Amino acid sequence: MTYNGRSNCGYLTLADVGREVQVAGWVDALRDHGEVIFIHLRDRSGIVQVVFSPEFAPPRICECAASLRNEFCVAATGRVMERAKTTINPSLETGQIEIIAEDLIILSQSETLPFPISEKAMVGGAGAREAGSVAEDLRLQYRYLDLRRPSMQNYLSKRHRIYKRVRDFLDQQSFIEIETPMLTKSTPEGARDYLVPSRIHQRRFYALPQSPQLFKQLLMISGFERYYQIVRCFRDEDLRPNRQPEFTQLDIESSFIDEEFIYELVEELTVRMFEVGGISLSRPFPRMTYQEAMDTTGSDRPDLRFGLRIVEATDIFRDTTYGIFKQVLLRGGCIRGIAIKGHSENLSKNVLQNEYAKEIVPGFGAKGMTWMRVLDTRLESNIVQFFHKDEQRAIIERFGAENGDVIMMIADASRAVVISALGQLRLHVAGRLGLIPVNEYRPVWITDFPLFQTTEEGITSSHHPFTAPDRIDFDPTDREALFKLRSRAYDLVVNGEELGGGSIRINDRNLQHKIFKALGLSDSEVEEKFGFFLRALDYGAPPHGGIALGMDRIVSMILNTSSIREVIAFPKNRSAFCPLTQAPSPVAHKQLAELGLLNLGGEKQLAGTEEHRDLTDVLSFVSRIALNDKERPAVAAALKEAARLAGLVKERAGKEDPIFSVLRLANRTRQNATGKPSPLAEKGELFKNAPAMKGHFFKVASILE
Repeated sequence: MTYNGRSNCGYLTLADVGREVQVAGWVDALRDHGEVIFIHLRDRSGIVQVVFSPEFAPPRICECAASLRNEFCVAATGRVMERAKTTINPSLETGQIEIIAEDLIILSQSETLPFPISEKAMVGGAGAREAGSVAEDLRLQYRYLDLRRPSMQNYLSKRHRIYKRVRDFLDQQSFIEIETPMLTKSTPEGARDYLVPSRIHQRRFYALPQSPQLFKQLLMISGFERYYQIVRCFRDEDLRPNRQPEFTQLDIESSFIDEEFIYELVEELTVRMFEVGGISLSRPFPRMTYQEAMDTTGSDRPDLRFGLRIVEATDIFRDTTYGIFKQVLLRGGCIRGIAIKGHSENLSKNVLQNEYAKEIVPGFGAKGMTWMRVLDTRLESNIVQFFHKDEQRAIIERFGAENGDVIMMIADASRAVVISALGQLRLHVAGRLGLIPVNEYRPVWITDFPLFQTTEEGITSSHHPFTAPDRIDFDPTDREALFKLRSRAYDLVVNGEELGGGSIRINDRNLQHKIFKALGLSDSEVEEKFGFFLRALDYGAPPHGGIALGMDRIVSMILNTSSIREVIAFPKNRSAFCPLTQAPSPVAHKQLAELGLLNLGGEKQLAGTEEHRDLTDVLSFVSRIALNDKERPAVAAALKEAARLAGLVKERAGKEDPIFSVLRLANRTRQNATGKPSPLAEKGELFKNAPAMKGHFFKVASILE
């Protein structure tokens, strides 16, 4: 059978009535009305109804049609006919016509499906079917079936069209697409690298790129001026619901530009991408500094679709007698809040006092919350009597409160705690009260980020160490002054989601050295990790900058999907595991040996391998319990005694009762030790290094295989 004359199922119209056509695809659904059989035939273009009747098809074809089941792959030939008005199916694009079959070939049969694939009802007016009730891991295990669903094919088709918009637009702007290496050098870029061992260069590793950062800057030094790439990136990050270990980003870099060039370019590009989903964005996008975003929304990814801006109220209570506020101010703290307009009736005293003040807000990291409502132009709450009239009047004025409004305030000695808790509270209240409009998109540029931030290990870059500072006259050893530096970085945020970020880069070797010195890197560390890049800066590096946009997030937002996994053909699940291929998976011992991974410690071989059978090390390895030098002799003695007893039991098996214990119960591993809580347990970080997490449970390595 040839398919040269094949017609697409979804493209047939009334104009084809009377024409003989050949169609091929999968049986989406079927109905058996005795002698007459109806099937929905689905291909990539859509669905068309095919009718098998003894009046038009020979008996063998009707018998063949009677054997069809869902997802059989078939080809049919017949004549296009107009449906009677009473049988029109408005849920189908082809619902006004049907094919009266004359021939049928079963190309391939299908086993019973693990879940329904059909999304279209065969009868007009019936509800559409969805896959929402199917467990996601089951969908991912049979992803090739899940991808047959029209909604999934629509997502990936529109993703393709969004990519085409990107390429067409950037081509018009004289950008050229250049591929950069997938196997590269491990460099610190804010997340863990995925490492790839080299067989040829034993005990040396490539890294999969977190981004093409250094290569795209090298391309600017190479004189290409305008580069882009739709590139796969890899980050071995902690698990989050909407994050993938491998993801796609649109990487853009250009020379002889400033921030305004990036704003104008990316705004026009974003508008064009969102148009694919029928979404209109107005330009120019507003801009907000990092400090303003944090002060007014409690987040550097602000959702601007609703109000509830954070209001500073510390100065109102400088002379207050209210004990809690007074103690906070004596400790140098601050007091801020939000006003919920016109929702007093939806926030009862019980909800405010027992839910928000005692449970929800403490869950956001604050100790509690103060609330007041406005009734008859006066404040009402269980603590209002502790504030004098001038304070009450100032509260109403500062928050712009009117009758029916509710004011929520948080006070804490830590400004960061207040801002963070209010940011989360703002989103919670907006979601609870339905204040977030649907199908509305509010993009914003966030600018003027701090150049550095502090961590437990010291100072780190807020974005990456190649971001240009707002000024170059700083002392890299003056820690306090470093935190006052702003960066020439910018993030594009839409509806509280960061869709991309970038910066103007450093193109001066001396300035780049100062940044590395501020980060505490020694000259040898700089040379080892970035020597090749610094040498490139010696050869006339042009001013340049760029941005990277997360395409998975953008496509997911444009298509309004529940997760980025819906717009990725073969994603990992929430545990960074692939139910389809079972990756990551163990590899053969021979492969590890070829890569030189069995004895990375040199003379000190890996516990548990065939070459190293010290039972004390094996026990420590499989139980994940470290043993110090004082404990090892006791454990070794216990293992020796256990082996002796095992031999004794084996010798006397069947002659005497089994031995359950021959020793008095005692802790022989840590004798005379005093029990004390682990410091990690006190911080709630006992399983901090667990390899994976699912729900509220930590996954640990298997002890028994």
